[in-house]
Amino acid sequence: MHTLRITHKTAYHYHTPVKFGPHRALLRPRSSHEHWIRSSSIQIEPAADVRWLLDIEGNSVAVLTFAEPAAMLSLLMEVEVEIRDDNRIECLIDPNARLYPFQYAADEQVALVPYRLPSYPLDGPALHRWLSELYQPGQAIDTFELLNRLNSRIFETLTYTERYNAGVQLPHETLALGSGSCRDYAVLMMEAVRYWGFGARFVSGYVRMEEGQHGSTHAWTEVYLPGAGWRGFDPTNNKLAGIEHIPIAVARQQEHAMPLSGTWDGPGDAFDWMEVSVQVVSLD
Repeated sequence: MHTLRITHKTAYHYHTPVKFGPHRALLRPRSSHEHWIRSSSIQIEPAADVRWLLDIEGNSVAVLTFAEPAAMLSLLMEVEVEIRDDNRIECLIDPNARLYPFQYAADEQVALVPYRLPSYPLDGPALHRWLSELYQPGQAIDTFELLNRLNSRIFETLTYTERYNAGVQLPHETLALGSGSCRDYAVLMMEAVRYWGFGARFVSGYVRMEEGQHGSTHAWTEVYLPGAGWRGFDPTNNKLAGIEHIPIAVARQQEHAMPLSGTWDGPGDAFDWMEVSVQVVSLD
């Protein structure tokens, strides 16, 4: 068991003061069996009324309401997270789900309907062609091995690129370009396993880094496995999501897990630039 301190700053700079509409911030990590939030604080400029709520996924959302115009919007979130031992996924999958294809139980099928529906149905043909090299219908294959193969295939055949513009590439765009960001990789894997019938969701969060090293938020995919529950796969790093992966938000679609979203009113060219800095350090 050890403790991490996460410092996350996001700032938007404008040429002239603008009026901010309501904003939603997803910056506070989710609590789980592996991660326990010891303390958290948020600093906001300009001053804002802050109201916390849990959304439909159980994400902790800060709803921000601003009274005064400003030429900068800045959020600084500091969190201390206690990290506990991980579980071994190999020992947890139900026997009837260890080989793919399998059927979810009736209650799981009902709950997983939104997570099995493709977000990009028009990308089905491109996914079919790409996935046919990994799996052919009618095969019986170890479920965990199949998911690991997909995780590795994304890592080994695509080139990672940092992208700072908003949104994600469509899965067929990532395949055609042969490259993408962690968000693009996560969306591709999410849509691919949905094509196979798995329940899957997008995850945004932090990853533990070397002492003093800065980085950015990260993204990966969670797949629902009977007996194991939601389990994370990180195709950007070709590994399972473990205790070093600290989720902030989960969502059926990427746009519902954005760290900060909202509106502003001002001249069309008022926006100047943005800055994001993340630091994850051990306190032990």
